[in-house]
Amino acid sequence: MSLRVNTGSPDRLYTVTGGRSRADDDTFDLVTLIVSECEPAQGMQSEHVRILELCRHPTAVVEVAAELKLPITVVRILLGDLLATGRITARHPRPTRSADLPDSALLKEVLNGLRNL
Repeated sequence: MSLRVNTGSPDRLYTVTGGRSRADDDTFDLVTLIVSECEPAQGMQSEHVRILELCRHPTAVVEVAAELKLPITVVRILLGDLLATGRITARHPRPTRSADLPDSALLKEVLNGLRNL
């Protein structure tokens, strides 16, 4: 049994992206949080409107793609359009610093304790 997601016809996706097949840059990875900075305006493309509605609260790019049922590449293009016009902001997750991680000696003690159970 295979799970197949309907992401729309190639013609529709071509129209949605204005014929573009990739985003202009690599601004959006899967976990980048997107936040709407304005309400949708009259005459906006329906996918842009939906993104602005979804992202009233910080929402990961992968969640936006899932909600819209569109390929991640298409969503990145749409997000790039909104970012270029200032309608969204993108927040990248903070990289984990080694100072934020538990001490390796502590982890070894925990592992040894688990093994002894």
